[in-house]
Amino acid sequence: DIVLTRHRKVILVHGCFWHRHTCRDGRKLPRSRPDYWGPKLERNRRRDRLNIARLRRMGWKVLVVWECQTSDAERLSSTLRGFLAPVTR
Repeated sequence: DIVLTRHRKVILVHGCFWHRHTCRDGRKLPRSRPDYWGPKLERNRRRDRLNIARLRRMGWKVLVVWECQTSDAERLSSTLRGFLAPVTR
């Protein structure tokens, strides 16, 4: 994760499995101990939503980059440039 304090911007890099992305890897559940993994991964997702909401209420701009999005360098670069571009008024 990256925090740009002066710009009040945060880039969160989430692993698809651990943070329950909607992609194929994010929908996987381990076959062993599903009674443990299901609730644990759901707690991760809930905690992420709360933390992002808190940051935004405090005036921070938040970008979540999913692990699966890092494989397309051009698209990722474009997303990051757009997020990091200064706000013009």
